[in-house]
Formats: sequence, C-alpha cells, structure tokens
Amino acid sequence: MYGFVIDNRRCIGCHACTLACKAEHNTPVGVNRTWVKYVEKGLHPHTRRVFTVNRCNHCGDAPCVTICPVRSLFVRDNGIVDFDNQRCIGCKACMQACPYDALHIDPATRTSSKCNYCAHRVDEGLEPACVIVCPVQAIVSGDLADAASPIAQLVARQAVAVRKPEKGTRPHLYYIEGDAAALGPTDAPPRLSYTQAEQSSGVGHFAAHAAEPVLDGGPALREKVLGPDAPREGQGGDAAGDGAARRVYDAPARGVLWDWEVVGYLWTKSIAAGLIGLPLLLELLGAISLSPRLAVALAVLSLVFLGLTGALLVKDLDRPERFLYVLLRPQWRSWLTRGAYIITAFGAATTLWLGLLLAGFGHDGALPWLHGLLVLLAALTAIYTAFLFAQAKGRDAWQSPLLPLHMLLRSVLTGGSAMLLLGLLLQQHDLSRVTRVLVAVLLANGLLLAAEFTQAHVTRDTARALHLMTRGPLRLPFWTSVALGSVLPMLLLAGGQDQFRAGLWIIPAAVLVLTLSLVTEHVWVRAPQLIPLR
Repeated sequence: MYGFVIDNRRCIGCHACTLACKAEHNTPVGVNRTWVKYVEKGLHPHTRRVFTVNRCNHCGDAPCVTICPVRSLFVRDNGIVDFDNQRCIGCKACMQACPYDALHIDPATRTSSKCNYCAHRVDEGLEPACVIVCPVQAIVSGDLADAASPIAQLVARQAVAVRKPEKGTRPHLYYIEGDAAALGPTDAPPRLSYTQAEQSSGVGHFAAHAAEPVLDGGPALREKVLGPDAPREGQGGDAAGDGAARRVYDAPARGVLWDWEVVGYLWTKSIAAGLIGLPLLLELLGAISLSPRLAVALAVLSLVFLGLTGALLVKDLDRPERFLYVLLRPQWRSWLTRGAYIITAFGAATTLWLGLLLAGFGHDGALPWLHGLLVLLAALTAIYTAFLFAQAKGRDAWQSPLLPLHMLLRSVLTGGSAMLLLGLLLQQHDLSRVTRVLVAVLLANGLLLAAEFTQAHVTRDTARALHLMTRGPLRLPFWTSVALGSVLPMLLLAGGQDQFRAGLWIIPAAVLVLTLSLVTEHVWVRAPQLIPLR
C-alpha cells in the first residue's frame, strides 16, 4: 500500500517538487498535481512560516473512485489511486468528492487529472519525480504495508498527522510536525492576492471561476464566509497565542465547479418528475381524475423538461462527446451512473404512457401498474441527486440526511405548480385538491427548512455554508426565495379556492413557485462550493 510522508522538519518550501511534477507530466500552466502552501503565524518580529506540500492523498477509501461514473479513476493493486483520461467525461464529480481539493481539469485534455504517484516510474522500480528532486529528502515514498520499508518505519516511530481524518477516507499522505492551521483550509483562508503570486483569472475550465471574491481572506469577507467566530489577522488564533495564521502563498483556487448547468438540471428534473409523479399518485389515490387531454399535456411537458435535463447534463461535461460513456461504461457505485439509468427508465416509461394515451389507453386508471411504476420512477428521479451529493464528501453541507426529502418536496411543488398552470390552460376544473396538497407541501417545506437551519451541525463547514445562505453574500436570493417562493404562494393558494379567484391567484402563486425554486437550487448548489477545501 503505497503512500507519502512529508517531513515538515526538513521542508524548505523550495517548490522543487512542484516543478519536477510539472516537468514529469507536462502539466499545463495554471494547474498543479503537487503544490506548496505557505502559512505564517505570529506577529513581527516573532513570526514563523510553515510549508505544506499538497497533492492526492491516495486514500484507502477514495471517494473520487466511488463517485466516478465511468471508472476513469481506479485503485491499483499497490494502493495507488490512478486515472485514465481516455475514459473521463469531465463531469467534475471526483473534484466534488475529494475532501482535499487534489483534482483539477487539465486544460489541455479537458479531463480530470491529479498526482498518480508517478505510477509509470513505480512500474519501472523508480521513485516518484518529486521524491528524487527534493534537496532535503523531505518527501518519503514507499510501501506502507512493508514493515521493513523506510516509510513504514518512519510512520511507526514518528507522530504523524493526516488531513481531515474525520472524513474516513484513510489517506496515505502523512505529515511529520504538520501544523493544524496549515493542514486545515479555514484557519488560514485562501486569498485573492498574495505577496508572491496573483491570478485574476483561471485557465481552461476554471477561466471564469478561479477568483471567487467570497474566498478572499481579507477581514471584510472573512466573517461572511467563516462566521463571526473566525480569528482576525493580528489577533490570537494559534496555540501559542502569537497571532492568527495567515495564508501567504498557495496555488489558485478551483472556484465553483458545478454552476448554472447543474442548477438548471436540478430544476428541470424536479419539474419533469413532479409533472408525472404528483398527478398520477393523486389519481391512484382517487383524489383527482385526469382528463385524457390533460394527461397527454402532462406527459409531453414532462418529456420536454426531461430533454432539457439531459441537455444541461451534457452541457456541463468538459468532454460532452463522451456522454454515452455513462451508459456504456458504467461504474455502478456512482449515483451519477445510477441516476442516468433512472432518468432513462423514467423517460422510456413516460414515452410508453404517452403512446398509450394517444392510442386511447392509459388514462382513467386503465393501466394502474404503469401509473404505479411512473410514480416510483418519478420519485427516484426527483431524489437520486441527493445521494450523488452525499457522495461528494468534499462538500459537508450536501451530506444532510434531509436532502432527499428537500428534493422530493421541491419536485412536488414545481411539478404541481406546472400542473396547475396546465389545468387552467386546458380548463381542467378539478384543481382544488391539488392546491390543498401544494399548500400542505409548502408548509412542510418551511418546517423542513427550519429544521435544517436550527439543528446542531456536525461540522463547521456545514454551519459556514448555511451562514453564507442566511447572513452572507447569498442571503438576498435565499430570503427572497423563502418569502416569495414559499410564504406568499402558500397564502395565495390557500385563498384562491373558488372558481373566480382560482385563475387570479393560482397563476401568480404557481409562477412564483416555479421561478423562485430555481433561485433556491442556485443557493443550495453554490453555497457549499464557496467553502475552501484546502
């Protein structure tokens, strides 16, 4: 089981490892497989600088391997976590899964890349390039499972630390005298500008997002990101009480990886699932009776939004021409793969139902087995992304056990709102029970949000992400979506029960729910990605 030891007693921060790695793998400018972070502590003249070499941790339980939908990332027999850029589709799921921010999109190949332990050298009996070039032998490599190896003896004799052990990834990158402020990402937050380095824009995939203002370590924004308890520069923050830790040099931040395409995909997917799941469930329960015309409209509109979902998913890939690899070269532990098959099955079943409707079958309970299957597939389509987000271990706020219920309720709200608009357009008069359901779901959604924001959070990063939503830079869209996307529609729907007021009040309520749910998705997707991982 191969691993690394970084001996901080020796490291001088010379960047020889970074340069050797770039030369060995021809890594483009702007991205790094290995990089060095500088953190300073104390107040002048009593200061000290800590160097931290960062790279892939070659975890014993690598979340990037689990989440990869196409087996582009894999573990060799010797424990090295390697990658195959011929299979990668550029979905960036591995980057969200890595708690150590060790992966990047190579701007030359537009595929995921990282330290692979110089596996080609190891196969020839050689050590990694960074180990060979280090002038002070601060990087030690070898087989941790071999008790006689120097690295195993070093780990056994010395007190070593790993980054984020609470993640349960069993990292095989150990630090001797690793400083907690340097190993963690938030005690010394990232900055936009350093004394020795500055990058106003990224490269390749990161061109638009490398410089996220909210990540700056300045005092005005530090509190917004990290909360009011964050230590300020020049104030006590480390064990010695000699001044807070300050990050003074680092590689460029990745920025937001999943942006508007993923936000849009979550929104269109929730509408597509809700348009089928809610009305068919209500019909199976005998609460409503769908007219053939409304049933056809629901099926067609659901397929339209499902098609938009697929288009947004492909658009988000850095190698969109490889999108079929998810279905043809699947890795079944990934919820991205499972979700692709769920969406495909849901689309196929909806198409079958539409065909039967056009042929004169499939409505008025004629095919209860198909309706039941569609309700099940619609529910799975609505919630599977919650399990995909749970596999993204790098983003703590996405690990919430309430996330599947959040996504299910949002699907009911968006699908039900779209159904109300269709019903009014097609003069389907039996809408009162649908409005009652939506009022109840809006109330339940509000209670769920209250539970999410008032419960004790397992990690500080989760609390920081929720702080960004409620009191940070995302507070305006968040509270707007709560007030205008939940409270006001609930009042409008509760008041619009008679036929005269239904059209007058239901239309703005449904439009508000549909519009503001998109804002809600934006906030929930973006906030966790603004918390630094390294």
